[in-house]
Order: sequence, then C-alpha cells, then structure tokens
Amino acid sequence: MNTHTSRPLEGPAVLTVRVARKQLEAEGICSFELVHPDGDSLPPFSAGAHIDLQLPGGLQRPYSLCNSPAETHRYQIAVLREAASRGGSVALHDRVHAGDLLHISAPRNAFALASEAQQHLLLAGGIGVTPLLAMAEDLLRRGQTFRLHYAARSVQRLAFRERIASGPLARHSQLHLDDGPPQQRLDLQALLAHPQPGQHLYVCGPTGFIAAALQTARSAGWPEAALHCEHFGAAPAEAGGDRPFEVRLARSALRVQVPAGVSAAQAITAAGVFVPVSCEQGICGTCLTSVLEGQCEHRDQYLDEAEQAAHDQFLPCCSRARGDYLVVDL
Repeated sequence: MNTHTSRPLEGPAVLTVRVARKQLEAEGICSFELVHPDGDSLPPFSAGAHIDLQLPGGLQRPYSLCNSPAETHRYQIAVLREAASRGGSVALHDRVHAGDLLHISAPRNAFALASEAQQHLLLAGGIGVTPLLAMAEDLLRRGQTFRLHYAARSVQRLAFRERIASGPLARHSQLHLDDGPPQQRLDLQALLAHPQPGQHLYVCGPTGFIAAALQTARSAGWPEAALHCEHFGAAPAEAGGDRPFEVRLARSALRVQVPAGVSAAQAITAAGVFVPVSCEQGICGTCLTSVLEGQCEHRDQYLDEAEQAAHDQFLPCCSRARGDYLVVDL
C-alpha cells in the first residue's frame, strides 16, 4: 500500500481515506472509490456535495461526490484529465492508485437540491454530470419527479454510461451527443421553453454550457430562485486590470500589500497567516472571508449578486479591492 506524504489538510474535519478502486469510466475520465481505511462508515453527505482532496505535491482541489447519499461505506468521485489544468487532474490520473491513502475534508454542499421543489430538471455537460448523478440517484430513491439530460462530445466521452442508460435511471434520463444525429442533440430552447410551477433547474459543466443554459432559462421566464448551478471551471480573470491594494487583517493587526498579479490569498499566506484555499478560481467558497471595511471587486462565481453587492465578504483567491484597501476578519 502506498501512502502519499504531502502536507495534509488542516482542521478538525480532516479524514484519511483509502482508494479502494480506480477505474476508467470514459475517454480521459477516471473514477475513484474512497473508503475508510478500517472499513468504518464515512460521514453522511447530501446530493450535490463535494470534498476537498489533498493531492500529491501539496495540491488541494474540490471534487463532487457522484454516488448515492444512501451509501455510507464509500465516496465516489470522477475526474477529467486536463493537461492544461493547474495539475490536479493530472496528479490524480498519473500518481494516485488503488491502495493509496489520501487526506480529504468532510463533505460540504453549496449545490443542494431545493427542498421546496416539486420537479427537478438536471442538465449536465461533460464531467459536470458528477454532482447531478448523485442528485438523480437520490431523487430516484426518494420517488421524486425528475429528468436528467447529459450532453457530451461523443459516446466515448460519456462517463457512467451503463449506470445511466441501462439501470433504474434510464427511464428518467436522456443522453445527447455533439457528434450524433441532430435530432438527439441537446436543444436548450425547446427543453427550457415552458417552466412549470414548482420546477427547479440544476446545471453543471463548463462555464459556457452553464451560461447558455441559464440565459435560455431566464429568457423563457424561469424564476431566478429556481435556477441552480455549479461550475467545473472558471473563465480566467483578466490580470491586466489589476492594481495593488492593501489588506488589513483585523485580528492579526497586520497590513499586507497585495501587488498586481498576486492574489490576496497568496499575499496573506506569504505574510504568515493561514488562508484555506481549494479551487483558487472563486468557485468553491473554501476561502470565503468576512470583510469589515472597504469595497470589493468581486471576480468569483460563488456569491450571488445580492451577496456581492453587500461587500461584507469576498473570496481572496481571486477577488480584489475596488479602492486602496480592505479590512478583513483574519
């Protein structure tokens, strides 16, 4: 058994898990089954939840759980290998194997099913199927009304194809291939044209896929409260407009200079104050920090418009000060 010895996650909710199984699910996509090293049950989770995973080399990344929340003996994640990524997917594909021990956080959920919803429409693009697959499994188990639409470039890129198309989920699901016949491709206009009372929409996948789905839904009259999304990659922020600013740490009595091209999280960490980060793209919310004074230039995709407008919290991994300084609760 191999044990990775990179610096573990910090905090009381850190778990050690063993990779019980690593399997190729589709072209460029591997799944990993994580279990307790002693065979014990793992902490419960709800559909849509993710874990933060400590990877070889000190990387830390969030991954959605894609198995049913009814399963207490394992967590399952699936990862698309992206050579152009910042190293997380490559490390998992190339350096993590069955039998390895890994450090993870307890599950957290920023993409939960709406308890008030009467119908659920799940739209997945590519690897974005992972949290929606857990949602579909959970809704099926609870006998709730839902439809899962899963779009991929080709049949070779469809992860969990047999699980979706040949099992109990089949009658609730439809697969769409970009390279298939036109009549089976995902038609957002037709699919979202007639929102029903009590119906909620959940979208996960590439940024462009999510943006197209949400724009189509809003144009068709879907209420904003019924729209839910989770990004699997952020559009890169333009660094050319960066300007330096100062972060004043209220609890630490430190003043930290943040140069252009350097994130506030990086500058604060370099000054000796720990800032928990994971995605480093403003998606997961791990580094969410309270702002006591100052105006924020929000660049995240985690806070909604109302939360951003309040200027009382920001994500230092990507967001900056609109003025010369911010006072934060660190």
